[in-house]
Amino acid sequence: MKNIQWKKTAQKGLRYYEHETRRHGKKRDRYYSIRFKVAGRDYTYGVGWLSDGIPEAVRKAEPGLGFEDYCLKLLRQYKGNVKTGTGPKSPKQKRAIAEAREAAEREARAQAEADNVTFGYYFENVYYPTFQVGRKISATRKAKEHFKNWLEPVIGQIPLKDVKPFALEKVKKNLLDAGRAPRTLQYVMATFRQIWNMARRDGLITGDTPTRSIKKPKVDNRRVRFLSHKEADLLLSALQGKDTTAYNMALLSLHTGLRMGEIVNLKWCHIDTERGIIRVMNPKGGVGRAAFMTERVKAMFEGLTQGEPEGLIFTSATGKPLKEMPRIFFEVVADLKFNEGITDARQKVVAHTLRHTFASWHVTAGTDIYTLKELLGHSVIAMTERYSHLAPATLQNATKTLERAIESAEQEKGKEQSGQVVNFLK
Repeated sequence: MKNIQWKKTAQKGLRYYEHETRRHGKKRDRYYSIRFKVAGRDYTYGVGWLSDGIPEAVRKAEPGLGFEDYCLKLLRQYKGNVKTGTGPKSPKQKRAIAEAREAAEREARAQAEADNVTFGYYFENVYYPTFQVGRKISATRKAKEHFKNWLEPVIGQIPLKDVKPFALEKVKKNLLDAGRAPRTLQYVMATFRQIWNMARRDGLITGDTPTRSIKKPKVDNRRVRFLSHKEADLLLSALQGKDTTAYNMALLSLHTGLRMGEIVNLKWCHIDTERGIIRVMNPKGGVGRAAFMTERVKAMFEGLTQGEPEGLIFTSATGKPLKEMPRIFFEVVADLKFNEGITDARQKVVAHTLRHTFASWHVTAGTDIYTLKELLGHSVIAMTERYSHLAPATLQNATKTLERAIESAEQEKGKEQSGQVVNFLK
């Protein structure tokens, strides 16, 4: 505004100037300011426009307080604070204190809300919607089952921060009492752990997952079933007559040991039929590797119509990416009665059985474990050693070799002893 002209009021230390055009009621709007002196120093602070009125909190506390009285109240407050050295000494300081108080209150409310977020609410509204993105339908269905069947009944209504190991012990008891396998318990606890870790990243909780305190039964889920050469031929022949894609994927896994996840992600740029090499990118173990083609696999690739370098080799009938072995595979397995009468999951033929068969055939043929580890893309040798029990004849032969070595050593020792000359004369 131009040419501000301050006007005194009847109250000492309170003045105002009028707005050039804006009106408040019948009069021009007024801007009020307070002035006072302490220890020879002048203090001047603007209060505000009359049209802005008194702050709501003050108005509610003192309903009959007029605007000028409010200004005088501030004057007395600030002057007293300057004299005593306490409290806000200006409107700016008062606003800063009020803002800090409001921020603290907001933080306290947010913390209270976070403290009251239940396990069930977090799963349904945060974890599960996020988990579903890009996951297989089977994986999301399992996570939902773990929550609905085992976790929700025990801890669904408990705030996340209050979930303790004893509650998970109850989940464990319920699951095992229902006759579920120890492996299922491991899966359920893994689901809980993933939920906990996400909530911790979101700042709702701190500390390690309570599952660390839960003792889990040991699980031997090593698949002991692998296909004989006759069974493999029957399976491939049946698939070849029904679904070319399923046949090619099965042949590839059986002859190279590739995982299903690696097969469905193969692109044409990964295939080198001249050298008989498949480049496996982003495998489960984290380190890329080369897989080697048999002549039958090479012929299979050469018989396909090659697409763009970045194009997927195996897709659905509509051209969409596959996430797993086509369902026709399982229908053929059922038709061949490979799983008829079998209740032990380790004995059932599944898509992974093809990779398992690849490994077992190698062991039976005499391939050493360290070579097999590289072919399978295992990160540690312990993962490969699980296949050694699939070929007991190979282990028996190793034992026989050791036995022959021991017998040979004992025979040599006997010869040495029989050839010694003992002198009884001294």
